[in-house]
Amino acid sequence: MNDWNMTEDLRVGAANQTPGSTMGFARLLSNAIKIGMACLAFPVLAGPPFMTDDPEPAEYRHHEFYVATQQTRTADGRTGTAPHLEYNYGVAPDVHLHLIVPYVFNIPEVGLRERGRGDTELGVKYRFVQETETQPMVGTFPILLLPNGDENRGLGNGHSQLFLPIWLQKRWGSWQSYGGGGYWINNAPGAKNHWFYGWQLQKDITEHLTLGGEIFHSTEQVAREGTSTGFNLGGYYNFDEHNHLLFSAGEGLTNANLTNRFSSYVAYQRTW
Repeated sequence: MNDWNMTEDLRVGAANQTPGSTMGFARLLSNAIKIGMACLAFPVLAGPPFMTDDPEPAEYRHHEFYVATQQTRTADGRTGTAPHLEYNYGVAPDVHLHLIVPYVFNIPEVGLRERGRGDTELGVKYRFVQETETQPMVGTFPILLLPNGDENRGLGNGHSQLFLPIWLQKRWGSWQSYGGGGYWINNAPGAKNHWFYGWQLQKDITEHLTLGGEIFHSTEQVAREGTSTGFNLGGYYNFDEHNHLLFSAGEGLTNANLTNRFSSYVAYQRTW
């Protein structure tokens, strides 16, 4: 999940405005929004409910459907989805297809509140190494973000993005851990291609409840923004074989004011 960020140019420029320079400020605000939106990616880069993903695809000919909401708060405002819809289908053994269609919101500290359609997410998860007693499961999950959201309203990136990761996973009894990372290619003006890394650990508390946590790191996404590190705590509750509740919350550990003062995720999942 990336954030809506005002740049230092906006703060300095606003301080130097005169009453007769409204149009200049409007242009400055528009440019700042575009730079900030260069790193906007709805919804979560994730294996719900976490930012970090795993290499395990949906089972062959099985379906996963989510109705979810997420948000991130920074010093400059709040962004999120309310809701986004996610669908995964096991199209072949070890392969699933992935789609997210988000309805997003952008509530900056300065400017208008906006809501509308966000960028569509497409992906293919492929597991190419099976887990054994001595080796982890390994897979990849390329993700393509299509620029369907309106960048001028702060609802999208304005240009396509591509994520190329490798993920690993291993289970020991009631414990499971997964993680890895990959490279984001962001084609928006002012954005920087960047690396994302994350690792997660979870434990089955009961037959129905699993709890865990993750730590993740991103290299710089916009010039002068800096790198960021954060964490989430969360898990999921299985009501039965088909109905599940997923949840997580966390914040940034470094550079939090710009990137993540607080973030949360809640979803209902139906599997069949």
